[in-house]
Amino acid sequence: MATVHQQKPRRRTDIAQPRMKEAGAPPRVRRVFINHIDSYASESIAQCLSERVGGQTEEEEEEEELEITPHGAATAFHVVGTVSGRHAVALPCVVEAYLQPNREELLSKLIDCDVIIYNITQHAEQVDEALWAVSALHKEMGRFSGGKMFILVSTVMTWAASKPLNSDFTDEHFLKRRPHPNFQPHIDLEKKVVHMGKTKRGLFSTYVVASGLQYGMGEQVFHYFFKTSWLGHETPVFGDGTNIVPTIHVSDLARVILNVIKHQPKPYYLLAVDSSSNTLEQIVREVASMFGAGKVQKRPFEEAYLTEDLSTVEIDSLLVNLRMQNVHLKELIPIDWLCETGLVDNMELVVEEYQKARGLLEDNVRNADPDAADENSAVEAKEFLNSLKDSMEQYGGLLDEQLLVKVVRNKLMSPPCRNQGFVLDGFPKTYEQAKELFYAEESQPEDGATQMSSCRRKIMPEFVLCLDASDIFLEHRVMMLPERLVQEHNYEQEHFQRRLAGYRENNAEDETVVNYFEELDLSPLYLEITSSEEPDHLLMMQTIFDTVGQPRNYGPTSLEEEERRKAEEKMEREAQEKAEEERQEAENAQHRAAQWEEWTQRLQEVRQQEEEVLEAESAPLRNYLMEHVMPTLTQGLIACCTARPQDPVDFLAEFLTRNNPTNQ
Repeated sequence: MATVHQQKPRRRTDIAQPRMKEAGAPPRVRRVFINHIDSYASESIAQCLSERVGGQTEEEEEEEELEITPHGAATAFHVVGTVSGRHAVALPCVVEAYLQPNREELLSKLIDCDVIIYNITQHAEQVDEALWAVSALHKEMGRFSGGKMFILVSTVMTWAASKPLNSDFTDEHFLKRRPHPNFQPHIDLEKKVVHMGKTKRGLFSTYVVASGLQYGMGEQVFHYFFKTSWLGHETPVFGDGTNIVPTIHVSDLARVILNVIKHQPKPYYLLAVDSSSNTLEQIVREVASMFGAGKVQKRPFEEAYLTEDLSTVEIDSLLVNLRMQNVHLKELIPIDWLCETGLVDNMELVVEEYQKARGLLEDNVRNADPDAADENSAVEAKEFLNSLKDSMEQYGGLLDEQLLVKVVRNKLMSPPCRNQGFVLDGFPKTYEQAKELFYAEESQPEDGATQMSSCRRKIMPEFVLCLDASDIFLEHRVMMLPERLVQEHNYEQEHFQRRLAGYRENNAEDETVVNYFEELDLSPLYLEITSSEEPDHLLMMQTIFDTVGQPRNYGPTSLEEEERRKAEEKMEREAQEKAEEERQEAENAQHRAAQWEEWTQRLQEVRQQEEEVLEAESAPLRNYLMEHVMPTLTQGLIACCTARPQDPVDFLAEFLTRNNPTNQ
C-alpha cells in the first residue's frame, strides 16, 4: 500500500516551496477506526484526523511542501467507529458510526480499515474489547490486503506505582513501569498489544500511546474543578496537593496520534505528555482564579471518594504523582503543539474552550481591567474605601455619581458577573451614567486606554428591557401594597409622586438611557404593563423568554447529555418496573381481600348452620327442664327465701331431694 511521505516541517519563517500535487489527482483515502467515537478523547482524535489531508490542514499545506504518492495523490482519512450510547450520534467528522455491533460484524469492520485506534482512557469496559480486537486482527493477518496499524491509547496510570527515579520518567523506562492496582488490566493489555506487533511488523504494526490526564475542549477529568469554580463555590484540593500530575491537551493527544500514523516511528511505546510539571494544587488554584477569587480549600483525599461528581478512575488519576518527559516525541516526531507548556500556562485558552463547549458566556479575561487590578492592591483599596466613606458623608449616605458608576463597573467586571452574567435593574438612570458605564472608543492613543476600552465592551449588555406603565396604574399599584413594603421602599404618596415625576421628566428628554442603547444599535424591548393579572404577567414573561432565548448557563456536553439520557431511561425503566410491581401487588391484595371476604362469608354460614343444629338438638333437653326441673326448683327457691336458712345451698339441696318428682 502506497504511503504519503512528508519532509520534516520547516519553521513558519521558512519560505514555502511549491507543492508537487498533480492537478485533479484525488487524495488517497485511509480508513481509520476509532472506538467510542462520541466520547471525549476519541471525538477529538476523529476531528483532528478528518481535518487533515496528507497529515496537514489546508493552511499547513500552503506553507510546506508535500511529497506525493506515485500516482500524485495526497492522503485523506475517512473516520469510522463505534458509538458508546444506545442511539447513533451524528458527528460531522465521522463517515460511518456503528451502534452496538456484535463481534463478527465488528471484526469485519476492523479488517476493512487501515488504522485501528482503541482509546481505553475513559471506559474501563473497553479494555476487554480492545484485547479481543488486537488478538482477532492478529489471527486474521492472512486476510489483510495491505499493512495495518493498531494504536492503543492508554494512560499514565500504568506508571502510577513505579519506583521513583533520581530523574524524570521517560519513554525509555517503560519496562520499569508499575501500574496503579486499579489499572492492572490496562498494563496487561499494553503488553499484549506490544507483543502482537512484533510478529510481522510490516503487515501488522502496533503502538501504545500512554496519555497524560487530558484537558481542554470542555474538560473530562478536571471537569469537577471547572464546574465548582464556575458556580462560585470554594474549590477543594484533595490531599496535600503537592502531587505532580502529568497532563496533555486533548487536541495535542490527537496530534500525537496523527503523527504516529504519518511517521510510523520505530519505538512502539510513546509517552504523550506535555512539558509541564504542575501540581494538583497549582492546577486547581489556577482554575479557581480564572472563575472567581481563587479560593481553594484542602480536604483529606478520602473525601474525594464521597464526591458524586468524581468517579473512582478520575479520583485515582487526580492523585497520581509522576514527573515525566516525552523523549520520543521530542526526538522523533515533529508535533505542532497547542499547549506544550501545560494546563496552568494555557489556562485562558482552556477556559475559553470550556465555555464554548459548555455553552457558557464567552467573555472571561482575568484582571482585564487595569483599574480593577490596581484597586485590588492594599493601598488602592484603602484609598477607594476612604473615598466611598467621604462621599457618603458628604451626600447624606449616598454615593457621588462617578463613584457609583465606578462601583457598578467594577462589579460588572468581577468574575461572577463575567461568567454567569448580570441583570441591572433601574441603573443606569440617565444618559450620562450609561455613557460613563459602557462607553468605549474603538481606538485610543494609549495602550492602557485601549485595554480598558476593550474591557468595557465586554460588559456591554446584550439585551435591554424597557418596562413602562401609566401613572394611574402605578399609583393604584402602590396604594394596594402592604404598609410594610411602602415603608421599606419609601413609597409614601408624596415621595412616590415626586420620584415618578422626575422619572417622566428625565425620559422626556432627547438623551435618555434608552436613546443611548439605540444609538449603539441595541434595540430595547418595550413592554407596556396594563394589568396585574397573572395571565398577563405570564404572557409578558414569555415575550421576554422569546427575545432573550435559552439560558446560557452551565450545561452538559453531548457525552454528559447521553449519560443523562441513559440515567433518565434507567429511572424510567425503574419507575415502570416499580409501577408494575405496585400494580401486581394491588391485584394480589385485591385477590387476597376477595378470598378473605369469601372465607368470612363461608365461616358465617357454617356458624349459622352449627347454631341451627345445636338449637334443634337442645330442644328435648329444654323441654325436659321446663317440665320436670324448673317447677320444683322454683318452689325450692321460694321456700328458701321464706325460711332464710343459715345455709341456703344445703337447704335447697334437701328441698329438691324431698320433692324430687321422680320419687313421687
